[in-house]
Amino acid sequence: MTRLQYVKLVIVCLVAGASTHAQSTDPRLSADAAAVRLKAFASSNLPRDLDSCLEKVVAEVSPAVVQIMATGYGPSEEHGHTDTSQIVRQHAIGAGVIIDPDGYIISNARVVEGAQRIRVILTPPAGESTLELQPIHAEQILNATVLGTHKQSDLALLKVQASHLPTVLLRTDVRVRQGELVFAIGSPEGLRDSVTMGVVSSLARQTIPDNPMIYLQTDAAINPGNSGGPLVDIDGNLVGINTFILTEGGGSEGLGFAIPAAIVDFDYQSLGKNGRVQRVAIGAKAQNITPTLAAGLGLARSWGAIISDGAAGGAGEAAGLKLQDIVLAIDDRPILGLPAFTAALYLHPADQVLKMDLLRGTSWVSLKVPVLVYHEQMDELAEIPELQKSLIRKLSIFVTELEGNVKQLLHDARSDSGVVVVAQAVGTNGVDTGLERADIIRALDGVPLQSISQLRATVAKLRPGDPVVLQIERKGRLRYLAFELE
Repeated sequence: MTRLQYVKLVIVCLVAGASTHAQSTDPRLSADAAAVRLKAFASSNLPRDLDSCLEKVVAEVSPAVVQIMATGYGPSEEHGHTDTSQIVRQHAIGAGVIIDPDGYIISNARVVEGAQRIRVILTPPAGESTLELQPIHAEQILNATVLGTHKQSDLALLKVQASHLPTVLLRTDVRVRQGELVFAIGSPEGLRDSVTMGVVSSLARQTIPDNPMIYLQTDAAINPGNSGGPLVDIDGNLVGINTFILTEGGGSEGLGFAIPAAIVDFDYQSLGKNGRVQRVAIGAKAQNITPTLAAGLGLARSWGAIISDGAAGGAGEAAGLKLQDIVLAIDDRPILGLPAFTAALYLHPADQVLKMDLLRGTSWVSLKVPVLVYHEQMDELAEIPELQKSLIRKLSIFVTELEGNVKQLLHDARSDSGVVVVAQAVGTNGVDTGLERADIIRALDGVPLQSISQLRATVAKLRPGDPVVLQIERKGRLRYLAFELE
């Protein structure tokens, strides 16, 4: 019998014992009989066996969980709303999990967003005594670099210079079941190596209808500082990366969400190979089928996902995809609704043709759909590496060069040269220039700009009260911004 089967058997016995206790109020069950059964349950070894097994799981996983301390610049937050167009100085504490012994660590992108310095604190060895202090030694603190982030999934891949580190198993072949026990480990409120226990509440929760991300929902307590830490099963397998909670009071209310292991693995492979995640698009949208929708359209099914929109001339239309097609499977993954549809597209490799099995009327149809690489929105500008080096303090902006990936993001740009505004810098005591994110600064006082260094040198010569005229390109249109330097 495996440890998993054993623990499940123990849990069944515990539930049975609790049920016996609950039925003690049933008039058909004598009080004496209920007392005898409860005493027998309490005196058995079952609670101790369960406690011992769960303790072993935590002992195996905890050494691979790290605390992350990041300092740098990040998006401003006010009343729970994140504004990526404004950048402020920040300090962040989160968690991460080592998934490769050579120092590769997965965490949340928001934990390290805009960081100038990232330090990873390893979990200290367990002490023999509960009273033994566990100071942080120099060898337990490592500097980390960011190999890549993906803002939409909220995942980041970090690297520390170390080897033979403890790891958590990242396996995509482990089936997660609703109701199974899970553990969340992290640094809530900065308290390192904290463990909470709960169950998987839902397997595929899509919290925002138009967002392709789906999550594991859990009632294990998750609080600020747990972000980026692992959610593991009773075999110590990584089933998810904790990412956010739904709460009215600010603390855990039993509504925690974790990024599923399949998405974690997909992003880990992509970030490690390319430094970014490439998603695909097929030029079509889907929505959930309801009984009313099925009745009104005369569909053969009253559940699942239906193609509700398609771009003219898009990949889906070219492959033969039609409105009202019911999606049965994508890449042989069964599609039971919109969350499964969006997840299957998310996990599809960018260099492969997508396979779709459809129900058209009462006929089964199989299509091979070529895919297009999906480009993220302008929020990706805030993820440009070494952001702190591009601060133009007198103009209260962060900028980057108009080249490479940045130019690809600005699809309608007319300019071949200039400096791109990444975000506004809050709290730098600069002037209100009227600049917005994604503006291309083409010239300053009539002098064409070619680089950040040229812009910085020109601005450095300006004095308070000097008139400044910027020629900018905004959404494909040229205009002037005029102001006096303060």
